[in-house]
Amino acid sequence: MGKIAQLPHRGAVAVTGEDRLVFLQGLVSADMREAAPGRALWSALLTPQGKWLHEFFVFDGGDRLVLECERDRASDLAQRLARFRLRAKVSVEDISPGIVVAAGWDGAAVPAGLAAADPRLPEAGWRGVFPADAAPEPNAEWTAWDAHRLALGLPDGSRDLEPDRTLLLEAWFDALGGISWTKGCYMGQELTARTRYRGLVRRRLFPVRVEGPLPPPGTPVMAGEAEVGTIRSGRDGRALAMLRTEALRERLRCGEAVLVPERPHWMAEAEASAT
Repeated sequence: MGKIAQLPHRGAVAVTGEDRLVFLQGLVSADMREAAPGRALWSALLTPQGKWLHEFFVFDGGDRLVLECERDRASDLAQRLARFRLRAKVSVEDISPGIVVAAGWDGAAVPAGLAAADPRLPEAGWRGVFPADAAPEPNAEWTAWDAHRLALGLPDGSRDLEPDRTLLLEAWFDALGGISWTKGCYMGQELTARTRYRGLVRRRLFPVRVEGPLPPPGTPVMAGEAEVGTIRSGRDGRALAMLRTEALRERLRCGEAVLVPERPHWMAEAEASAT
């Protein structure tokens, strides 16, 4: 039987009004013209300088677009988007209270409602946003989902990315379908495109096997005496770490643990296609 978990650290922002698609199209990294019922998009909001601020899944709810995001940062996302309304006929609201975000994997069927396959990887399963009284019954703890996405190497908001610092290509948004290269301008697009075309990615988020006690997030990763990155989220002997790419062949230590970088199949495929 497939696994379903409710994700208490995730919430949602609703964008309503007749200009909602055009409004978001000029702000976020995914192509909003691809939004459709039964399909989710993965996207990001950047600073004008191209640094990451928020990641979210976009669901088409008919008369509104629902952005599934970090619950603790949903109000910040709503406020940032609302600053750009100007004369656009849109309304932006944090709807996290009263909703449940759920994820299913290992063959769990996509339920009815505002749910769709996770657009990043087939192995990631599905995501959904539900009213509290209509959420699918969980049969797994959210920590089981967390271990699954760590094994896949998928980032989870600010647990893994640093607001106003991380670049989208450092977090594999290009390989995971979170960037449209054909939609035209959006906030932060210029630096994102320049990073791609000039090959300026000097660090990346990698899954690592942790041999020893799991260090706290933000602990420096060392290769000899040189600091080459930081560890981000982790559990059960696995974690994600932002690492300088030239350090991957070095012996890496973090706190009292040794880190062994891994490349899931999708990372290897993305790197091969870029050469």
